[in-house]
Amino acid sequence: MKFIDLRRQYEKLGNEINANIQKVLEHEQFIMGPEVEELEGELANYTGRKYAYTCASGTDALVIPLMAYELEKTDAVFVPSFTFFASAESVNLAGGTPVFVDSNNDFLIDCEDLERRIKKTIAEGKYVPRGIIAVNLFGQVCDFDEIGRIARKYNLFVLEDAAQSMGAAHCGRKSGSFGDVSATSFFPAKPLGCYGDGGAVFTDDDELAAKIKSIRVHGQGSDRYSNVRIGLNGRMDTLQAAILQPKLRILDAEIGLRQNVAKHYTRLLSGSFTTPQVSEGNVSAWAQYTLLADSEAQREQIVEGMKSKGIPIMVYYATPLHMQAAYRYLGYAKADVENAAALSKRVFSLPMHPYLEEEEIVDVCNQLKLIADKQK
Repeated sequence: MKFIDLRRQYEKLGNEINANIQKVLEHEQFIMGPEVEELEGELANYTGRKYAYTCASGTDALVIPLMAYELEKTDAVFVPSFTFFASAESVNLAGGTPVFVDSNNDFLIDCEDLERRIKKTIAEGKYVPRGIIAVNLFGQVCDFDEIGRIARKYNLFVLEDAAQSMGAAHCGRKSGSFGDVSATSFFPAKPLGCYGDGGAVFTDDDELAAKIKSIRVHGQGSDRYSNVRIGLNGRMDTLQAAILQPKLRILDAEIGLRQNVAKHYTRLLSGSFTTPQVSEGNVSAWAQYTLLADSEAQREQIVEGMKSKGIPIMVYYATPLHMQAAYRYLGYAKADVENAAALSKRVFSLPMHPYLEEEEIVDVCNQLKLIADKQK
C-alpha cells in the first residue's frame, strides 16, 4: 500500500497528461511557456482571485509575497509553530522574524493565542508586528473571519498558506481566496500536485500583484534586462503547468472522493482514536487524515506495528518549529508554545488519496485497532 498513490490518478489522466507533455516538447518553450499563462488564468478563475502567478515551488510562493512587503529583521510575522518548516523559513528568507503561535486541537492557528502574542510583542518593543501567516494545515481552512478581525485591529497583512488545502472551502469560498494574499504548493503529494516542485501566489491587490510578478523574475521591470528591485528566479517550468491543467479540472471530483475516504476512516475509528475535527462550514481537502495517539509511546508502537503490516504511517510534525535547531536563537522553551509541543508527540497520519478502495480503508482501520488493543 502507498501512502499517496499517484499511479492510480495517472491511470485516469495519463492520456491527457502525456499529450500535454508532448505538446510542450514540440513547441520547446520549457520555461514560462503558453501553458503557464493558461494555468494561471484557470487558477484565478478556480479560486475567484483577480491574479494568480505560478512559481517554482511552494516555498517561493511564500517568500515572493513576503519580499513584496519589504520586511526588515525587526518586523514580526506571526506563524503557527505546528506546521512545515517553510511556513516560518520564508519569513527569514524575506528578511523578517517569525513569532510562533500555538494551535488548537483541529491543528489550526489558535486565534486567542495569536492576539496574546501580538500584544506581547508590542509590549516588549523588540519587534514590530507586520503580518500573519495562517496555515490551512492538513487541508482545512482557518478561521479567516477572526484572523481578519485581529489583522485589521493591529494593521497587519494576512498571508493564507494554502499549500495543503487547494480544493478546500469555507462557506462555499475556495481556499486560495482568503487574506491579502495566498500561497500554495504543487509538490506531488499535495491535493493539487505536479510531478516536481511548483507553486502559485494569489491576490486581488493590484499593487501587490505587480510586485509579485516582478519579484518572481529577478525583480524585472519593463523588460528582462531592467531590474527595479531585488527578486529571485521563481519561474515555473512549462511541463509542470501542462501536467497540472488536467489535474485541476478533476480537483473538485477528487475532493469529493477524499470526503468519502475520510468519512469511512472516521466511522471506523471513532471511539478508538481522536479523529480529525472539521469546523462547521468547512470542506477539508484532506491533504492528510491525522489522528491523535494517547501518547508518544503508543504512536511509536503504532508506526512500527503498521509498518510490519506493509501500511505506511507518517508523522507530521514530530518537532514544532519553536523547538527546531534553526530557531534556537529566538530563545523559546518547549512549554512556550504548549499545545503545539503536545500535538507533535501524538499525531500520526494514515494513507490518504482519492483512490483508496473501501477494502483498503477497512484493512488499515482493522490493523490499527488490533495494534492499539494489544497495548491496553
